[in-house]
Amino acid sequence: MPRPKPPFPAQSGLWNKPTVINHVETWANIPSIITNGPEWFASIRTGNSTGTKVFALAGDINNTGLVEIPMGMTLGEIVYDLGGGIRDGKKFKAAQIGGPSGGCIPKEFLNVKIDYDSLKELGAIMGSGGLIVMDEDTCMVDLARYFLEFVQDESCGKCTPCRIGTKRMLEILQRITEGHGREGDIELLEELAVQIKNTALCGLGQTAPNPVLSTLKYFREEYEMHIREKRCTAVVCRSLFQSPCQHTCPLEIDIPGYISLIKEGEYVEALRVIRESNPLPSVCGRVCHRPCEAKCRRGQLDEPAAIDDLKRFVADYAMKNHIMLPVIMDRKRDETVAIVGSGPAGLACAYYLARKGYTVTIYESLPVAGGMLAAGIPAYRLPREPLNWDIDQIRAMGVKIHLNTAIGKDISLKELQEKFDAVFLGIGAWKSAPLGIPGEQFDGVVHALDLLKTLNLGGTIEVPKNVVVLGGGNAAMDAARTLLRLGSERVNIVYRRTHSEMPAIPEEIEDAEKEGIIFHYLMAPLEIVGDENGKVKAIKLQRMRLGEFDRSGRKRPTPIEGAEMIIECDMVIPAVGQMPEVDKLGDGLQSDRWGNVTVDHYSLSTSRPGVFAGGDMIGAEATVVNAMAYGKKAAYSIHQYLRELKGDEEEEYIAEPERMRVLEEPPVLQEIKRVYISELPVKERICNFAEVKLCMSEADAKREAERCLRCDLEKKMKKLHQLVAVEEEEQ
Repeated sequence: MPRPKPPFPAQSGLWNKPTVINHVETWANIPSIITNGPEWFASIRTGNSTGTKVFALAGDINNTGLVEIPMGMTLGEIVYDLGGGIRDGKKFKAAQIGGPSGGCIPKEFLNVKIDYDSLKELGAIMGSGGLIVMDEDTCMVDLARYFLEFVQDESCGKCTPCRIGTKRMLEILQRITEGHGREGDIELLEELAVQIKNTALCGLGQTAPNPVLSTLKYFREEYEMHIREKRCTAVVCRSLFQSPCQHTCPLEIDIPGYISLIKEGEYVEALRVIRESNPLPSVCGRVCHRPCEAKCRRGQLDEPAAIDDLKRFVADYAMKNHIMLPVIMDRKRDETVAIVGSGPAGLACAYYLARKGYTVTIYESLPVAGGMLAAGIPAYRLPREPLNWDIDQIRAMGVKIHLNTAIGKDISLKELQEKFDAVFLGIGAWKSAPLGIPGEQFDGVVHALDLLKTLNLGGTIEVPKNVVVLGGGNAAMDAARTLLRLGSERVNIVYRRTHSEMPAIPEEIEDAEKEGIIFHYLMAPLEIVGDENGKVKAIKLQRMRLGEFDRSGRKRPTPIEGAEMIIECDMVIPAVGQMPEVDKLGDGLQSDRWGNVTVDHYSLSTSRPGVFAGGDMIGAEATVVNAMAYGKKAAYSIHQYLRELKGDEEEEYIAEPERMRVLEEPPVLQEIKRVYISELPVKERICNFAEVKLCMSEADAKREAERCLRCDLEKKMKKLHQLVAVEEEEQ
């Protein structure tokens, strides 16, 4: 950047002539204003802002460069129309506008009009015209730290607020990103920021706190997570994690550790490492949505490692060879815990509480254990043998599971609290959301979860000839593919947005397409049409177009007037969302407006003392591994609650030193093709419920394990050296 220093540009600049370096953009507009007149320029306006603005479009976006926009163009139009959208199909997270002293605008405000007043309301400024687009891999705490570093370098040092205040703010942010943040840091940052804005002498100091204030305003939870949980969801702050995959995994499995053991052929040890953090490896090896692979650094070289498939290989190896791993359990404790629901959240909670030595009893309303795993996921994705294998190992720890026992019917929450010292609720979300359109009452309208539950528990239905499934999530995919296997001739999936916005696991969408299911995008149901006998005979659909952005950062579907179509069918399957049946739990539990049980974010405690909740029923992301993570989190909260209740001071657990393995060869850095597991041919699988995805061979598993770059070694080797140094000092 040019700096005014002797010889000053006003005296000798370009070609040694007097040169203006300030207000370059203003001077660039003058020829057009002279040519077209000031009225023409002023006609390009919105509110109090007139004319155009040049932005330097940069960051995680497909089209970068200088863009000139009219005042009033929305941020979403700049990002997606001019910028071509986010690179690699990732999600938009925020935009930094106004240069280093500007503010961050989150996805909720993609519809904001770019003008001086609107940006000021959001805590940003037009500034120098810098516009940095950021995707989901951006850490907002680290971003604020980065911009404060710039401000520190640029500060002239004349006034104390800018010179010292920003330095203190930078120190706090550095401490937070390094994992040493503490309670009160956020409030201190806010106090310093306000003082600096109000007392700094120049524009630099007065706007310097903007990046911190705007990120605190819109991404406060990210700061809290860095401080309280030592987690960086974007996997940027290196001091907080050993490897990106392990940090991204909701259960924090030592992924590089078990992959290394697979490479060496030590499959039982690999399973032991997995089960330290994941009590359902056979289940997760089949139905996990694989967030770890999205952050795998191998993907920056060629393709991510097949982390989930390797986990399944190890679990299947143990099952085939009937290897039951004994679980090291803590001392036996007197307290008892009741768990309502044997789904992934309940099973995970039971596993960790049993390891702590508590007596755990699970109450399940269904005739089989597994909750949504058993009744909601078809056998072609999750066969019952591996599911039961995982559950049996939890039973072997002493966990009792009472089937056919529904809370609110067979036993009340009050009774459980009287009988047990603590209660965990993991009942899931089984109640289907209504469509809110005419015709829902007709015979042949069956909600997706009701359909799957009936079939998975051994029931039968009248198989429709033509069926329409409404929705784009995993339940919609499961219902559609299930009906295809039962013999439906034509299966349609209707979704109101586009393919790229479907929330289902991408692999499930691809498999549905391969199997011949017909997708109708940008369609919404208007009315279900019935015959004179009250049976479904067709569905009327409304064509949609994508309009403005909603608060999730996606374009909102809006109807196209007069554009309708009818699909003839004899069954309609709504799969547009589920809610927990909180009313069965009795009084005393607070819930939000969506019907989810309200809990403390960190402890998962409810409004009733001694009662905790997690998984789908608290409105968490409805995936198996996330539900398990909530169960694990609740188990440790319950343990802490019971210890405090009893007045015990838990002794500090001192783990044995980790046995590090010295690599004989460094990780392979050249490109190696990923091993993709085999699948049943389409013609074979669409007529039965045999498992579609097959297991890796031993040779393929070892080959795939060699692709791991061992991103964890830097920290593990540092830890090993520290342990060795301590041992040598003691000797």
